[in-house]
Amino acid sequence: MFDTEEELEDELSRPGPKLLEEVAGWEVTTPGRGLVVLGAGGKMGSAVATMARRALDATGRSDIPVTAVSRWTDERRRQSLESHGIHIQAADLSDPAALSRLPDADRVVSLVGARFGTAQHTDDAWMTNTVIPAHVAQRYANASICAMSTGNVYPLTDPGTGGPRESDPTGPVGEYAMTCRGREQVFVNASRTRGTRVTLLRMNYACEVRYGVLVDLAKQIIAQEPVDLETGTVNVVWQRYANEVILRALGKADVPPFILNLTGPETASVRAVAKDIGARLGIQPVFRGTELPTSLLSNAMLCHELFGYPDRTLGEMIQLVTDWLWEGGRVWDKPTKFERRDGQC
Repeated sequence: MFDTEEELEDELSRPGPKLLEEVAGWEVTTPGRGLVVLGAGGKMGSAVATMARRALDATGRSDIPVTAVSRWTDERRRQSLESHGIHIQAADLSDPAALSRLPDADRVVSLVGARFGTAQHTDDAWMTNTVIPAHVAQRYANASICAMSTGNVYPLTDPGTGGPRESDPTGPVGEYAMTCRGREQVFVNASRTRGTRVTLLRMNYACEVRYGVLVDLAKQIIAQEPVDLETGTVNVVWQRYANEVILRALGKADVPPFILNLTGPETASVRAVAKDIGARLGIQPVFRGTELPTSLLSNAMLCHELFGYPDRTLGEMIQLVTDWLWEGGRVWDKPTKFERRDGQC
């Protein structure tokens, strides 16, 4: 149980021993070139930047700077990063001139992207998910780039298959998913035409106690709102593990891009998870509809082979979320909309 958000954020940015080993061996092509985290003001970016800084400091690599880039609408988050020794730079990444003013880097984590269901206009999603990555790929053509993608690029699949693997064909459903596939193709093109080393991470539903699929379900159960069962199965993964995989995947960047599914090992039943959450909260969940034969899933066997299993099980994550909510912990208004099946922006 985390008593405060500070304790939670300390855990989410905690580097594991394998990451420490790897960053100790990071090569620097030119003194002063370090790691740039684009989209560091978002729900993942600040923890990724902090984890990198903590790992570098713990291994005596103070020669490698970490720069966190965002528009910085959250002053508290900005101050927290600065307190860890992270360089802060404000930039509108849709402006190539702003990108040109960012520091050179040997390694770049690109977390910039329009979230599912948040675009006020579909053109916003296209701009954020395709045009900005094109600018990023051009600016950092000589760096190793780990770019966040999503399992939305896969088609809806039968849960009995275990979900698509990286070698399976994509089949984005809806315009949002198409923009995400477009983002991937932009980086593929940069890799082919410029020799840029890239890792594409297709992530399905990272969770912590303030947001994620488990929080979405718990909030519905507490409010006695019906849980929609049409999307009957889901993948989730603990946020700290996802943060570490993002940094370790920099070492896998390649030409053509290295593609990796990032999620937990379970194909979790939404009905079963909701019943478990309800039992822990002492509330009987209300359900609506029935399970359809397909869901948005992916198979992360390769990720677990390379980087180990997530350090929190599904049951542990459910317990953490229910404890946090029971104690009145703050949650974010950032619904995953995992139950949506149309893939629209």
